[in-house]
Amino acid sequence: MNALVLGGNGFIGSHVVDNLLEAGHSVRVFDRSPERFRPPLANVEYVTGLFGDAFSIAEALAGIDVVYHLIGTTLPGTSNLNPTADVKDNLIGTVALLQQMVKTGVKRIIYLSSGGTVYGNPEKNPVTESHPLRPLCSYGIVKVAVENYLFMFQQLYGISAIIMRPSNAYGPRQGHTGVQGIISTFLSKTLSGETLVVWGDGSIIRDYIYVTDLARICLIAGESEVTDVFNVGYSKGYTISTIIETIAKVVGRKPAVHYEPARAFDVRHVVLDTTKIRKKFDWIPEISLDDGIKKQWEWMNQIAYS
Repeated sequence: MNALVLGGNGFIGSHVVDNLLEAGHSVRVFDRSPERFRPPLANVEYVTGLFGDAFSIAEALAGIDVVYHLIGTTLPGTSNLNPTADVKDNLIGTVALLQQMVKTGVKRIIYLSSGGTVYGNPEKNPVTESHPLRPLCSYGIVKVAVENYLFMFQQLYGISAIIMRPSNAYGPRQGHTGVQGIISTFLSKTLSGETLVVWGDGSIIRDYIYVTDLARICLIAGESEVTDVFNVGYSKGYTISTIIETIAKVVGRKPAVHYEPARAFDVRHVVLDTTKIRKKFDWIPEISLDDGIKKQWEWMNQIAYS
């Protein structure tokens, strides 16, 4: 299988690349910059370009069997600052990608949506894939719009799509500058002795998934011929306060915490029901929160002192 990983130099993308290579597939990566935490891999073809450049995307699609669409230029906490840019970079860029797929005859795409934002505040938890989609931020709204375009291109042009709605991913190679991933951000601040900032009282509940578990199911989905929508998560909710307590246990000290007023766009409680994907692909997540935080802490210490 010839796979194109859009965003393959990023956090989740680099782990998807690892899984594809281990399974013996040919991999091409399209990204705007190199990997941050390791040098280029010898057996990967790298294409540098901007997602909105139709010519570059068309070149990257040549000879490809399956596209992994992992590119995103915004995050839930920042997308509302510039919704116009969010729509332009992510929605319009994806529609242009789908048009190029039709032109080049590439039929298969795996798209990472967002299980943490597309449902808004769920009516009940765990939330299933059939729950109404009521996002509270531009990030989630654009993800839902992309999903609808995928359905349209599937119906009109025969594009074969799997939409994955992952919970909050964490693990090695995740950026930790304070805008991507609460676990990564908290671990980074703990490592440097900084104070953790919590929006609200720490009672917000989220579902978390270790990145290797997510990358593994992305590989399995891409190798299949299934077309459907799937939640991907650990299916267990943790408060932010519990995350901080777990970090304190792993690192052996309790970090300082500063509380800010809650933000209106933060979903209060969301845990994903993953019954559907577990049954369909005989997949289960293997890394618990405690083990995952420990692994990420060890990795952070390695890069900090290497």
